[in-house]
Order: sequence, then structure tokens, then C-alpha cells
Amino acid sequence: MQRRFARAASSFDVASFVHQQTLRALLDRLAPVVMSPALILDIGAGTGIGSRALAKHYRKSRVVSLDLSADMLALAKGNKPFFSKLSELRADANQLPISSDSVDLVFANLLLPWIDDLSICLAEISRILKKGGVFAFATLGPDSLNELRRAWATVDSDVHVRSFADMHDVGDALLQNGLADPVLDVDYLTVTYEDTISLYRDLSACGARNSLAPRRKSLTGKNRFTRMENAITKEITSNRFKMTLELVYGHAWGVGPRPKNGEFHLDANTIPRRERR
Repeated sequence: MQRRFARAASSFDVASFVHQQTLRALLDRLAPVVMSPALILDIGAGTGIGSRALAKHYRKSRVVSLDLSADMLALAKGNKPFFSKLSELRADANQLPISSDSVDLVFANLLLPWIDDLSICLAEISRILKKGGVFAFATLGPDSLNELRRAWATVDSDVHVRSFADMHDVGDALLQNGLADPVLDVDYLTVTYEDTISLYRDLSACGARNSLAPRRKSLTGKNRFTRMENAITKEITSNRFKMTLELVYGHAWGVGPRPKNGEFHLDANTIPRRERR
């Protein structure tokens, strides 16, 4: 993933139209939420487009752009305005170097599709989020890129397109990892291409080529690739073919620090007083 995003950093903004679509939709969904966050953490910030939008929307907030890619963060740093309250932090979303109970708003625009184990990442987000803080996210649902998945399935049984968590599974994972009152909804985006080269160019430009561990390590081979291309052409109508993206949006609330295993917190004021007789 780091190598993919390092190569894609310079071209990411040109091809990140899906990220920009979900960014606008996330900000629209946050608009009714009344809050004045002191600290915002933008996880998977990439080149900082979302961080700059958050800083513009919440002018009094400090916004931290967190990403695994140093190349992405270098562009984010170069693009931020002078005297801004934006800062950059290179880190893994599964191991956040952030104090517990310290963040008012955690923002994750299309980060979760890159996370292998949602529980680890969501537990970290729950840990750093203040009580009453907000976690807002956009991710991909299981219907995303089905056209490409079906085409490859006619060629072999290898993994070419990852599976994405269902909205209900994401909601359950939020609750299981200490986040409260999740609200989720689904939208669909259809992207139309004139040819497959344009599709592969977009996927490469935003770092979204196959990075899965069980993928085939050898070269794909001309014959196998041609068979996949032929399968895609069956999807073509009016000299165009479509790629479907299932977009899942959601937000949930922080409940404050969770007790460690075997540890229980009890308010002493709730203990009834015993009268001696």
C-alpha cells in the first residue's frame, strides 16, 4: 500500500473524483451536527483535500492530517495555506499515536476499504475520541466494482478485487468497539468509461490497484488479461461501460475511555451508605 500510494501521490488529486464526491457528501451529512471541535483528526488524509475543507468549515479547529504515505503528506504540507492550523502526522490507522480521549472529530473519507480488520481500527478511533465526539466516515459497500469482479471470475479464481463490508456489518463493528448510536446510509455512484484503459489509469492514479496479500504474485499474462477484457466488453452498451460503487456513509459517537479487560469503573457516589446498628 505504501508503494502504491507513493507512486500515486503526484497524480492522486487528478483522479480522486470519487474521494471528492464522498468528501462533499460527508460534509453535507455533518452540517446538521452542532459542534465546535477543538481537534479534528483526518485519517487517511492523502494529499490533504479533506483536511483543508475541514479547516475551512471549522475555522477555529486544529486539523491533523494523518496518512501512512510520506509522499501524500508532503503534498498535503505543500498545499496548505500559510498561518493555517493544519499539521501532518505519518502513522498507521491501526496504531494511532494519539492520546486517549483527546479528539473531538475523527474524519475518515474512504479509509476503511484499506483496513483489513475493522475492529482494530475502530477500537483505536473509539479510544482517542472524546465522550460526545463524532466519528464520520465514508466507505465502500459489497456491490462496489462488481463489474470488474465478475469479469475476473470468468478467467480464474484468484483475488483481484477485495470484498467490502456490508453496511450492517460496519454498524455492528462500530457498536462492538465502543462507538455509540451509529447512523448509516447508502448511496450509489455509477462511473462511465469509454474504454478499459481509462479505468486502469484512474485506478493506478489514485493508488487503487490490487494490493491484497493473497493476490497472484506472478505476471498476469497476455492471454488471461485478454480473456478478462473480453468479459468486460459484454458489459458495454452504446460504446461505454459502467463501474458501480456502493457508497456507505455513517457517523457514530464517542463514549469516552473504555475500561481494560478485567477492569471496572464505579462511581463511589452511587454506593449506598450503610447505617451501623
